[in-house]
Amino acid sequence: MTLADQAAATAAGQNGPVGKKTGRPARRTFTAAYKARILAEYDALPEGGPERGALLRSERLYHSHIEHWRKQQSKGTLSATTGKPAKDPVTEELERLRAENRKLKSDSTQLAAKNEKLESQLGKTKAALDLAGKAFALLEQISESADSDGK
Repeated sequence: MTLADQAAATAAGQNGPVGKKTGRPARRTFTAAYKARILAEYDALPEGGPERGALLRSERLYHSHIEHWRKQQSKGTLSATTGKPAKDPVTEELERLRAENRKLKSDSTQLAAKNEKLESQLGKTKAALDLAGKAFALLEQISESADSDGK
């Protein structure tokens, strides 16, 4: 089967599960035991020999996998994931608290802006009430003086 035949078969939906889109392959994950086993096998083979390349090809791995796993092994973070070390509970709690702190700071700045706006509105309302009170007092004076003039 040529590459063109494979592409045509994939486009027609002949390769893969029915009803599923097979656009992007799923990322492989490796268990810690698998990583340790491959590292041990790789290190047991003679350096620079063709056997190392054969092992990598048979497992569909790259030399970068070996390098990355060695770094993980030396750091003590050789986990069952694709390379991200598992977070300890203290770090997760610290990240959660930092996120909450950022949210509270954001909320407090929004509340401060809203408070300033409300204080400005309150000042305008007080000025309007003061003006209305003075106008009422003036109208009372005019009314009293009109009543006293008419008697």
